[in-house]
Amino acid sequence: MLTPRSELLSSNYPRGKLRYRTGGLMPSGIFAGLKVVDCATVIAAPAAAMILADFGADVIKIEPPGEGDMLRMLSHVPTTPEAQNEWFWQMDGRNKRSICLDLKTPQGSEILRNLVTNCDVFITNQPYPVRETLKITFADLEPLNPRMIYASLTAYGEVGPERDRKGFDQLAYWARSGLMDLIRAPDTTPTQGLPGMGDHPTAVALYASIVTALLHRERTGEGGMVYTSLLANGLWSAAGVAGGAMAGGDMPGYRANNSIYGAMIRPYKASDGRWLQFNMIRDEDLLSLLLAGLDAIHLLADERFSNPDLLWENRQIFGDALQEIVGARTSDHWLTVMEAMGVPINRVARVEETVTDQQILLNDMASQTTNPEIDIPVVINHPVNVGHLTRTEALRAPALGEHSREILRELGLSESAINDLITT
Repeated sequence: MLTPRSELLSSNYPRGKLRYRTGGLMPSGIFAGLKVVDCATVIAAPAAAMILADFGADVIKIEPPGEGDMLRMLSHVPTTPEAQNEWFWQMDGRNKRSICLDLKTPQGSEILRNLVTNCDVFITNQPYPVRETLKITFADLEPLNPRMIYASLTAYGEVGPERDRKGFDQLAYWARSGLMDLIRAPDTTPTQGLPGMGDHPTAVALYASIVTALLHRERTGEGGMVYTSLLANGLWSAAGVAGGAMAGGDMPGYRANNSIYGAMIRPYKASDGRWLQFNMIRDEDLLSLLLAGLDAIHLLADERFSNPDLLWENRQIFGDALQEIVGARTSDHWLTVMEAMGVPINRVARVEETVTDQQILLNDMASQTTNPEIDIPVVINHPVNVGHLTRTEALRAPALGEHSREILRELGLSESAINDLITT
């Protein structure tokens, strides 16, 4: 049985039925009936809204008139591969509805406030000066809907001297946290991150905060504010070193020790030009197996490598000796040998190979699309999985303002009022 459109967004929409979305029917998920206002831009916060949508939430994407969210353009910038389609937008904007609102106008502001009054989750990453100007801070919106979960993403945190700074993941997650300095080869310039490299893990953190607050609301009826930042997530990613620094660790000693790669940390280049990673060789037994597989057990008879301290002291020489051996055979050869011996090494993958990577596809880390309206063959999935729940089928990300009329009708506006808003 199909649900009438008038009941489509009812807050008590029952689970297990079907509901309409542009592009066809979609099974409801665990968050069916959950109303989410995505008043955010680019990647991290909108991606958190996408995860909610993947599990059935009705996500209304607020976009400014004109070009809309900058996320729509990221498929065509020089730092991403050009595929002649909107792959970035389809990946992070899927399963949402779009309405164009100029929040600087009284009409746009009033419509947003009406959406907030009836929503369960409000997500924003607008800089605080913008929120204050538009009156969309938690203090502004909480009185309209005390049960709402207000999800705030900032670049540098909710308080402090950098609260109002704008920042993207390259600046806040990657550079400001220290990751950019730590993740580089010795004596080289700091390494640039990839587009969305910090945004996507930060999206999962924001989603987790929202879901935690929803559970609290289910138990108590109380809404509230949740938050995370790009800087917090970058620091968390760097915690394996940053935690030591905060604990009073010897950072000059750490940096000196790592100015030359350990022999099991450096990558090795095989004869086919592919690189191998050995850094899970962490005890003498595994090292002996590795050397046996390389037919290099004789190296242990060299007094320069006769104990762990000397092996570390002479790590450059030892690594160079291993490189000479590894470089004589293909990566396939070494993978076959080490697999047979139970030695944990791996080849450094190239991202082009993920398209046909069976381990990725069989585990739905990426899925082939079946919806003919989606113009990309494979879409990468977020990593949140619940074995006994299904995600909704990926439906195409909306065209700019595609659902403006539909959403305005649901708010009770007359056709003449809608026409005035759409044409102004």
